[in-house]
Amino acid sequence: MPALWMLFASFSFAAMGAAVKLASLTYSTSEIVMYRGIIGSLLLLPMIHQQRGTLRTPFPRAHLWRSIVGVVSLWLWFYAIAKLPLATAITLNYMAPIWLSAWMFFKGWWQGKGLSEWPLILAVGASFVGVTQVLRPAAETDQWLGGAVAVASSVIAAMAYLQVRRLGQMGEPEYRVVFYFSLTMAIAGLLGTPFENGFATPLHAHTWHSAGLLLAVGFPALLAQMAMTRAYRLGKVLVVANLQYTGIIFSSLWGMLLWGDVFDWHVWLGMAVILASGIAATFYNTQKTARGAVVKDTDPIASE
Repeated sequence: MPALWMLFASFSFAAMGAAVKLASLTYSTSEIVMYRGIIGSLLLLPMIHQQRGTLRTPFPRAHLWRSIVGVVSLWLWFYAIAKLPLATAITLNYMAPIWLSAWMFFKGWWQGKGLSEWPLILAVGASFVGVTQVLRPAAETDQWLGGAVAVASSVIAAMAYLQVRRLGQMGEPEYRVVFYFSLTMAIAGLLGTPFENGFATPLHAHTWHSAGLLLAVGFPALLAQMAMTRAYRLGKVLVVANLQYTGIIFSSLWGMLLWGDVFDWHVWLGMAVILASGIAATFYNTQKTARGAVVKDTDPIASE
């Protein structure tokens, strides 16, 4: 089940990325971040009320740190999406699992527990080879600024993912983690918009088309965030991180559909390697790990 949640999250994030790239023709990066946060927060409130949930948390500092780190990563990612081809921007951002896996393996090795994770490390390494193939065409163009921003986003995203995992271990429900992240997005985007657009008229006017794009950014993003949070809580960190690579395939398909992107055999080979390594890691995890009883006792949504 964690694998399916992450696959759904990857598809939704890719759809969101396509909407972000289209919306960037009208809105600034800060505006898109702000509207995504507003839409996510407003959509979450009735869901929380229906489930009789509460926003009161005993871990406000942990939520604040996760939200700030996540918003910085998101802003950089949206900027990169506007400057790069969609598949390239998402591919670079999806290097976050590589940083995360390297950190988890180093930590396990330092504590004398890293040896059992070698099959997962090999799978992640194979994914890295696939990423290099996907990026090969982009390396021939002068897009270093957008690429550098996307890589920086991936490093910071890895920090956010670790915090998501920590909040899950503390017993925080997904809706609370995602709500405070969305609220921080709305506030940060609102504060940043005048600096990016100018203080005279910081907000761009809406049309039906542009407003629809903003909804297409916010709604899939909320679904993806909820699914990702649940996947990280229920699954093994390295496996869930590996499956995020499928977002490259989904974003490539969106690029082909909306912008007529064409890929050579290196790209298709990279996609195949990424998918194969994700399947191998998932198989290894299901053979070695059983989590059912513990998850049901600690996860209020998974027990429904």
